[in-house]
Amino acid sequence: MKKLIALFAVTTMASTSAIAAVALSGAASVSYDDNGSAASATTYDADITLVGTAGGTTFTYSMDVDSAAPATTAADMATTIGPVTIAADMHQVNEDNNDDGDGDSILDTDDTGVTISLDAPIGDATVGLDNSGNVTVSGTWSGVTVTHVNKNGGDTSTVAAAIAGMDISVTNKAGATTWSLGTTVSGVDLTLNSDQAITAAFGLTGNTMTVSHIAAVASAAETATTYSVSAVKAYSTVAISRDLTSGAALSATYSSADDSLTLKASVAF
Repeated sequence: MKKLIALFAVTTMASTSAIAAVALSGAASVSYDDNGSAASATTYDADITLVGTAGGTTFTYSMDVDSAAPATTAADMATTIGPVTIAADMHQVNEDNNDDGDGDSILDTDDTGVTISLDAPIGDATVGLDNSGNVTVSGTWSGVTVTHVNKNGGDTSTVAAAIAGMDISVTNKAGATTWSLGTTVSGVDLTLNSDQAITAAFGLTGNTMTVSHIAAVASAAETATTYSVSAVKAYSTVAISRDLTSGAALSATYSSADDSLTLKASVAF
């Protein structure tokens, strides 16, 4: 009997240890959209993420579970060996290959791969190398974060800093430059980017109100790898959201794109 009790105690300790290394999170929502003049629709979304950790190794697995056949959305493993970090993306995403005007890929691309990052002793810089031969150098100096990616498809450089209460980011990718600004004025959180998209969020009698201007999308011709992109006019949205004591959140969003109102209830854990 004593041996059985001891065995049970050891088993319980091992199980507790294993559970302590596993983190479960998720989110679920239900939305009703009147779709303006079109037929109304109710949609559902539910996702689960499992993170297991053993020493310096982490495995992350995510699923979309709101359908009759739950589907994997991510499977990643990362581990450290001394100054080297190895990350493996093991999930092959099944992209939408539809010619519906939003620039989908004509053929599926291989999303799996291994990235090797080396924390090289070059001052405050970090040097990374992935399986495609792309080299990344990043670091922060005097509060300014600089990242440069050397790749065959076009180098990308990003500079980000907080200056005089403003979060500023400038990116140059293959010769094209984009930027974004973020700041808070009189309790209103403002963001602005080079596409002329603007967002303002502020508190309103216990609610959060977010007003957004979504920039127009220019048309683009089909290429050898992607379908064409249809032009979309600029539009605005107004969203009011509130966190409930039950742990859920409610939101109502109006969009001028199709004169629609969307009501959404959601929860995350």
